[in-house]
Amino acid sequence: MLGRLRAGMTRLFTPIAAFLLRIGVSPDAVTIAGTLGVVAAALVFFPSGNLLAGTLVITVFVFSDALDGVMARASGRSGPWGAFLDSTLDRLSDAAIFAGLVLFFVRSDDVWGVAVSLACLVLGSVVPYARARAEGLGMTAAVGIAERADRLVVTLVATLAVGLGAPSVVLVVVLALLAVASGVTIVQRMATVRRQVAAGAAAGGEA
Repeated sequence: MLGRLRAGMTRLFTPIAAFLLRIGVSPDAVTIAGTLGVVAAALVFFPSGNLLAGTLVITVFVFSDALDGVMARASGRSGPWGAFLDSTLDRLSDAAIFAGLVLFFVRSDDVWGVAVSLACLVLGSVVPYARARAEGLGMTAAVGIAERADRLVVTLVATLAVGLGAPSVVLVVVLALLAVASGVTIVQRMATVRRQVAAGAAAGGEA
């Protein structure tokens, strides 16, 4: 489903990307602007309890994550630097979203909400680290039930629902499930790397 959504967004953003490139806007500038927008919205709207506005603004800026990729490919600037910048700033965006939710629950005196938000914040940072570390060691770990896009969509749908009037317990339950899914993903990636290490050791022994 997310794959079809990305394909649709690529078609939608192609003319926008072409226009921005014509006026001299770089893909990196879009990446940075999108990150600043997400961070500002998450840390301003969420702690104040305005989940609806925060979710809508964040969603708009999250689209820049697709737009900068379209721009990079159209301009022939796709490469290691863009991938590094995008991945690094994604971590900041994700951290800001969950930090904003931590502050929201702190102000609401919701201990469980604070706990699950912190769990999502911590585990959500370990998930991409596990993959990056595996790839840095020459292995792969692109597995798991909670990829970044999935975590982001689930979180924003839940904050939107609460912003529209659903009880905050809905968000607490969703974040708890998301934390569990992130934990499972970490274990899956560790197991995948462990199997690759074992297979490599066995192959070396046979040689």
